Amino acid sequence: MATSARQQPPWQAPPEPGPEAQLPPLKIYNSLTRSKTPFIPLDWKNQSVGWYVCGPTVYDDAHLGHARNYVSTDIIRRILRDFFRYKVNFVMNITDVDDKIIVRGRQQHVLGQFIAKRSVTDPDVLETSMKALKVYLAKNLPQVWSDTIPRKVQSEVKHAYATVLQGGSLTDGPPGDKEAKIKMHIKTVLAASESIYSLQDASISAEDFFTNTQDILLPYLDSLHGSLINADDHTIFTKVTKKFETRFMDDLRDLNCLDPDEITRVTEYSQQIVDFVEKIQKNGFAYTTSDGSVYFDIGAFEEANNPYARLEPWNRNDTELQADGEGALTKKTSEKRSDADFALWKSSKPGEPSWSSPWGKGRPGWHIECSAMASDKLGSQLDIHSGGIDLAFPHHDNELAQSEAYWLNKGHDHQHQWVNYFMHMGHLSIQGSKMSKSLKNFTTIREALSRGDWTPRSLRIVFLMGGWKEGVEITDDLVKAGNAWEDKMNNFFIKAKDVLGDRPQADSVSSGHTVVDDSLENALKKASSDTYDALCDSFNTPSVMNTMSELISIYNIADKAQVSQHTTLEIAKWTTSMVNTFGLNGTARPDDATIGWSGIDVPEDAKPYLYPLSAMRDELRQKARSTSGITPEDIKEISAGSAGIANGQRESSKPYAKVLSSFQNNVSSLEGSKNLSKEVLQICDRLRDVELWDLGIYLEDREGDQPALVRPVTKELLALREEKEERERQRLKAKEERDREAAQKADKGQLSHLEMFRISEYSAWNDEGIPIKDAQGEEVTKSRLKKLRKDWERQKKLHEAWAKTKSEK
Repeated sequence: MATSARQQPPWQAPPEPGPEAQLPPLKIYNSLTRSKTPFIPLDWKNQSVGWYVCGPTVYDDAHLGHARNYVSTDIIRRILRDFFRYKVNFVMNITDVDDKIIVRGRQQHVLGQFIAKRSVTDPDVLETSMKALKVYLAKNLPQVWSDTIPRKVQSEVKHAYATVLQGGSLTDGPPGDKEAKIKMHIKTVLAASESIYSLQDASISAEDFFTNTQDILLPYLDSLHGSLINADDHTIFTKVTKKFETRFMDDLRDLNCLDPDEITRVTEYSQQIVDFVEKIQKNGFAYTTSDGSVYFDIGAFEEANNPYARLEPWNRNDTELQADGEGALTKKTSEKRSDADFALWKSSKPGEPSWSSPWGKGRPGWHIECSAMASDKLGSQLDIHSGGIDLAFPHHDNELAQSEAYWLNKGHDHQHQWVNYFMHMGHLSIQGSKMSKSLKNFTTIREALSRGDWTPRSLRIVFLMGGWKEGVEITDDLVKAGNAWEDKMNNFFIKAKDVLGDRPQADSVSSGHTVVDDSLENALKKASSDTYDALCDSFNTPSVMNTMSELISIYNIADKAQVSQHTTLEIAKWTTSMVNTFGLNGTARPDDATIGWSGIDVPEDAKPYLYPLSAMRDELRQKARSTSGITPEDIKEISAGSAGIANGQRESSKPYAKVLSSFQNNVSSLEGSKNLSKEVLQICDRLRDVELWDLGIYLEDREGDQPALVRPVTKELLALREEKEERERQRLKAKEERDREAAQKADKGQLSHLEMFRISEYSAWNDEGIPIKDAQGEEVTKSRLKKLRKDWERQKKLHEAWAKTKSEK
């Protein structure tokens, strides 16, 4: 059954649950229908959900684009588990056999051998690098003559690709992936050509040279020697995959993603994959070519009344996507029954790892891996399958076809729907291009976290605000919005905990219940109801994030004197439950009794020093700000209350103990001061603005007799401090400019208006010193005289002002 070029085939809804079912009215945006469909799990009686997610191809570090996919997936998984109370069996694969892995492992192996056998001064290194540069230019930057000598490559590249480098497009449309790829190749070529030129001058180290030229040497050396390696030595490839699988899982844990319930690896499924392919061929939907490869027969599949390309039928004839799905190592063959037929099993060529099969030595095709592993773990039908949107065609469409071909018996006249709900996470974009390994326009997860560009929480907040299926582009506005939301929650939790104290009364309503309490409780009920509706609407997290923000805004503007502790507690508990549900608070579960999230408390080891220090400062400030002022006796009495606290501290407590001791000493040393109150306040300000700030602690002074709020320094506070300092810098800069202009004006005023024109340009002047004849003895014209008069009057004022200043001094 050939599908229409632009129409998806009909989707079969899961069987309706029985009347005893108690399922939420959840709808999920389903890529199989491109619409929101009611979610009914196959095992609805036990509220169990089987979910398979396409995991990584492990040949490099994961980047923020991967974070977008797996964090968004984790958010949905948590909502199903913790909000809707489903039992989720979450299975993820690791692709550790793939064309990209084979190429990466082989290239690294060949380059390693090349470097080990040569010194960087070996003439062969320079000769090989020059050849590699020529081949790379010809293939990737064809507008540059491939024989361009290294020292001229930079100028030639910048001339040939000026439009792209200036942010333009190769076509009439906006720049995108093609332009990003050109920029990647330019970056590679410039680094390599500069290093080759430096090698000719012997002005570069071996390490720097091979680092800067590896991207041109890797493909070139592989083309020469890759087919000669001993591919039966699978460690050539597994040392790449094992390394990056470990790093990938570490990255996910650093992002607070839950571990999968089960992980499958292609290398552990070779026999199951062979059996899977054999069954498809037995069912009449695959054929073998003379080299021992096995291809899926799309024509036979459709003739048997099955739909191909369920997800994106409009892309089924996209040859570029088809070629990408087959892999860089797939060789063309005239034996395919259709150009769109795809490999289930690939015969291995020299330099490629292989496994035994009925068709000879070979390896799995990319798409068959997921079909075999998901079917093994979850059976003939899956509730949910998910992955990045870029996998929809051909990978997921081919998965669906071959899995449905496997689960059908030959001659069946009905379709089999292998997946009921297909979910695709949107791209993460940067400057209009998706973030990807192939474009090298990515920041790895570990780089972003270690540099402090992002935290696991801030990244998750951005993805929550962007939604799971829509594309997210990192912009300044998006980052600011995410930071503002996080700061709002931070401030709410800090102040709510301050109100609630150490033992909030959770089980009783305050006797002082007010109209304001009623209003806030109604706002909380509405927020809870709106959140339920939004999450039932295909996990609409942007709406929930907005709902949470609005609730906190309502709480913030309420008259706190009219708000009971009970109301504050209920709002704080619900808000905490939601941030925990979304994975914004480490391992905390939604029913965790702790209010707030991590990062809002000062260190435990600091508390024995910070709280007495803050209390002492409060007392000193209150006395110093009073109409009578502070006295030496007041200082002695207040300081005595904190005596001895700094003794016996742990190593981690020493910085705080030191600040406490220093503050006590500084205040005590002021006892004989004439401006005691003023100097006490200055020391109190310095404690807040410098000493504690440098330890990551802020004392937030509040109105009236309220004690200062002891809190950690947050991003918001850092931003406000930076903004204040920038304003001060601009103020000082403006003052310096005004002073400079005044000084210039004063210097200019030293010249008398009576002498200003007595220069060789003129030969005669009137009594006021204004020229009447030029150097040749010609009379000055009236228009010229008019201008000279204006300049003279201006200088007269400057000179008189200067003379007055001098006389006053």
